[in-house]
Amino acid sequence: MKKLVLLSAALTLVAVSSVSAQDLTGRLKKIKDTGTLTLGYRDSSIPFSYLDDNQKSIGYSMDICYNIADAIKSHLKLPKLNVALAPVTSATRIPLIANGTVDLECGSTTNNAERQQQVSFAPTTFVTATRFVAKKSSKLNDLSDFKGKTVVSTAGTSNLKWLTETNGKENLGMQIIPAKDHADAFLMVDSGRAAAFFMDDILLYGLVANSKSPDQWMVSSKAYTVEPYGMIEPKDDPAFKKVVDDAVVAMMKSGEVEKLYQKWFNSPIPPRNVNLKVPMSDSLKKVIANPTDSGDPAAYR
Repeated sequence: MKKLVLLSAALTLVAVSSVSAQDLTGRLKKIKDTGTLTLGYRDSSIPFSYLDDNQKSIGYSMDICYNIADAIKSHLKLPKLNVALAPVTSATRIPLIANGTVDLECGSTTNNAERQQQVSFAPTTFVTATRFVAKKSSKLNDLSDFKGKTVVSTAGTSNLKWLTETNGKENLGMQIIPAKDHADAFLMVDSGRAAAFFMDDILLYGLVANSKSPDQWMVSSKAYTVEPYGMIEPKDDPAFKKVVDDAVVAMMKSGEVEKLYQKWFNSPIPPRNVNLKVPMSDSLKKVIANPTDSGDPAAYR
């Protein structure tokens, strides 16, 4: 009888394990079945996700995503999890998440209501704002100075959308060029093909700090929009979202996010060992204390 009870208990345990595996859906099932998590990375979003001198993907967002990968591995009880890396751009990041090519995008993506119709976002891990970078010699200070001028922003970004809409509303007559990536946009201003590059200020600070002549550049003092960053997740996949979100919140509560912030924003970083010296904003401190995945700019003011 004792052996029968033990056998019954063992069979019950196997049955429960089988049901648990069968209950997996969406990305968690895909990751469990393949043993692979695919992270999307950017090549020039300093210091969030970019390539170093060895063409290795590094950055603040990448470090956060590697921590998330560990949490997924633990949740799925996998002995080993292969983390594959897939390059994405501002234009391809959302489609590649939506079609299942990429499981989680680790870059510098603004969470807003429009994008939430296509994808979900992990809790916000950075808060920035739209500004412009230009040569100091250009003496450009505000939008009114750009009437009839050529400017650039990166294709597929919320900044480009805002710039295009503002250009029409205020009848500025700007010629707006959509660049393939941030590095290309910055180069257009450096070479004189555009008067300024409108983008998230933290990305502009990174580009200036790593340029050949940082002293010749200026970033506008006026901020035009609020941009909360979050890792992109697939939409309508609550089980995957919970694992990812719980991992991010745990990093915030443990102090890991603050450590990573110090590493990437207040310490020398590759490739030129430049220290961006960007103190943590009050908005981000607020988010760390009370995590949110809101896409409403008002939640960060």
